[in-house]
Amino acid sequence: MTRKQFLSLGPGAALAAGQRPASQARPKNVLLLMSDQHKPNALGIDGDPVARTPNLDALARTAVRFDHAYCTNPVCVPSRASLLSGLYTHHHHTNNNATPWPFDMKTMAHYFHDAGYRTGLIGKMHFVDAQTHGFDYKLDFNDWYQYLGPKTKLYADELGRRNSGSGLPQIDDLWRDAGDPWIGTRTLDNRQGSVAVGGVSPMEEKDHFESFVARESSRFLKNYGDKPFFLIGSFLKPHDPFMPAARFASMFRAEDMKLPRTYGKADFSRLPQELRRAIARDNPTPELHDPEMAKRRIALYYANLAQMDDALGEVMASLRALHLENDTIVLYTADHGEMLGEHGLWNKTVFYESSAGVPLMFRVPGLTPAGARCANLASLVDVAPTLAELCGLQAPKLDGSSLAGSLRAPSQATDATVFAEYNLTTPRAKYMIRNGAFKYNFYANDVDELYDLANDPDELVNLAGHASHRAKVEEMRQRLFAWYRPPETRVTPG
Repeated sequence: MTRKQFLSLGPGAALAAGQRPASQARPKNVLLLMSDQHKPNALGIDGDPVARTPNLDALARTAVRFDHAYCTNPVCVPSRASLLSGLYTHHHHTNNNATPWPFDMKTMAHYFHDAGYRTGLIGKMHFVDAQTHGFDYKLDFNDWYQYLGPKTKLYADELGRRNSGSGLPQIDDLWRDAGDPWIGTRTLDNRQGSVAVGGVSPMEEKDHFESFVARESSRFLKNYGDKPFFLIGSFLKPHDPFMPAARFASMFRAEDMKLPRTYGKADFSRLPQELRRAIARDNPTPELHDPEMAKRRIALYYANLAQMDDALGEVMASLRALHLENDTIVLYTADHGEMLGEHGLWNKTVFYESSAGVPLMFRVPGLTPAGARCANLASLVDVAPTLAELCGLQAPKLDGSSLAGSLRAPSQATDATVFAEYNLTTPRAKYMIRNGAFKYNFYANDVDELYDLANDPDELVNLAGHASHRAKVEEMRQRLFAWYRPPETRVTPG
């Protein structure tokens, strides 16, 4: 299906409202909890020795957890657009963090609304402009600033500069004409780049965005949970600013952190130039080339993660207290991962597992076996068709595929293939495909990458230049081009 065909359907034609299995007296509610920049295996239940995630661990013990789930684009806006629309970036055309979602793009909120659900979005979704994209009830950063009042300056100080990825501004166009209103009023620190290594937040814990999202999500459940609902509670942490509340910062000491085993081990002779440059200098936070500063960042990242988990636990407690747990599908994911020093890289935008991978778990009452793990490949683009099937919605055919079969039988293997893309329509465009154990990355104007994740899970050996793997490179490239043939012209041979 082309994007034009998809968009022409509209929610009314694309969804037969109210058509559900006759045996289902009341449709299942949906609670989608998500965070920003959660490294895929940074969970206590996954064996991470540093992570303190008791609430996510508890959810995982009652859910099906995917071991190999991926975003469609390792940066906020395109990834979130794929999550809610079920479309890949080259179909929804929201190519970067500065591009608003298309006005006529339909999301899960449209389909659930047309089926009689109350739809709510509380927290970050990074729409870029003021559209609501089908949600009946929406609270975002600007509503948090209204709650904070003059205490908003504390957050402006933490960010140190404008940063729409962290919600200041929430909508860039609001500052387009007059400029950044915080210039000259922020209390600046001694950071060398745009993103501070981090520190203890001066804000009270109750005033953090995570506490706001937890409170308001709980309020939505209390006020509107008497009818079927589709609610997204979306936290910012562990994304920057790396300024956790004091209670969580005290849990992690920099001197106790260990650098990743891939730190300093990248083979520059076989890497694309883009990766070599990023490893040589992290422009947002140059201080991270100091191993001691790197350990400090790692400690603060895990403190951010612990604070997000604590807030998520508040929402789950409200769900239980309101006796909605047995009637509600709960899923948790993130928009992308975080390199956190792997290969000497930080943040996201690359196709290594820690950046392109995401945590993904579903708990479906009466369907999913508790505590099961699924080894099948999954993608955020699969979430919309999965929820449509689970809730009996007649949605159109989307780019993703329903994971309902894997949720019913997690141990049953499938031959799924996942794709991702980044920087479309630019000379730095790149694309990823994973099938089985192999991951292939195609760069429009740089060298290819091929990794055998079964034998090289750390992705340290790029096989693309090896004569013994020439056939595999060609096979993966043809699989990629059958999915989507990049329009960019390569000037540097792979």
